[in-house]
Amino acid sequence: MKKTLFAILLLVTGNTAIGQINMADSTVQVITYWDKGEQQNYTVTHEKIRLQETDTILREFTTYDVEVTVLDQTDDSYTIQWLYKNIQTNNTDPRMQKLMSVTEDMKVIYKTDELGTFTEVINWEEIKNYIEETIGILKKEFEFIPEMAKGLEQIQAMYSTKEAIESASIQDIQQYHSFHGAQYKLLEVLQTQLRIPSFLGPEDFDADIFVYLDEIDMDDNSFVLRSVQEVDEEQLVNATLEYLNKITESMNVNAVLPKLEDLKDLKNEILTASRIHETGWIIYSIMTKTVVLSNTTVIEERIIEIN
Repeated sequence: MKKTLFAILLLVTGNTAIGQINMADSTVQVITYWDKGEQQNYTVTHEKIRLQETDTILREFTTYDVEVTVLDQTDDSYTIQWLYKNIQTNNTDPRMQKLMSVTEDMKVIYKTDELGTFTEVINWEEIKNYIEETIGILKKEFEFIPEMAKGLEQIQAMYSTKEAIESASIQDIQQYHSFHGAQYKLLEVLQTQLRIPSFLGPEDFDADIFVYLDEIDMDDNSFVLRSVQEVDEEQLVNATLEYLNKITESMNVNAVLPKLEDLKDLKNEILTASRIHETGWIIYSIMTKTVVLSNTTVIEERIIEIN
């Protein structure tokens, strides 16, 4: 049975009793029951794999630690800080290691509503200045290496505005809070639509999102939620053709563009699964994004695990 996800968003305020799991009707409520000063530590693992048909042509692996602290709590909001540290990568190139370390010791302070639903980053100007200062130092160090300058500019663009930070630079935080603020019934599929940023151009994509409660574990007072996000196939195909056309024009190349039927296997899908304690703290979360374009497949996986 499918229902509109937003139709069942919890509107209850002032509920301070812990008890998100209701075995009588097999439902859970994902709400943050946190106190000011509470802190949890996580390890985040991020892996990106690029396949050309069946050959692996790229495999990047990054890990970092996050210290999550509740800075403030009111009747209608939480203020939360993520502190990033101990960033490590499997890339042995010292220049790439420098790029990956740009966010070392960076603090992201953001707000959620009383249910734990993400609302906004509040120290975005501090983040922007921190990144600009760090990148400014690296630009001087690598001023004669064009590829480094390009990489630094791309990173700086991701932190240039509040909107850029919230949409592109804190995907781990967005993943963490993706299930908060709603009630779910065991194995009942909830469906909604969202507009998501396009990686091929300025126009956002329509995406269908399906969410369901997969498991309730009363032994450790936790539950598992899963979601599937699928981009509109027609929009993806049209955006791909437009992108390829712009690329060939900019390179002044008379290439033969693929036909619509040649792009029928295009795919942009995100699978997310999180085990959540009834207090609202994430125990384990995994996000797998798969993008298929022609004979190239890019798989991106992010795991957030409590220490």
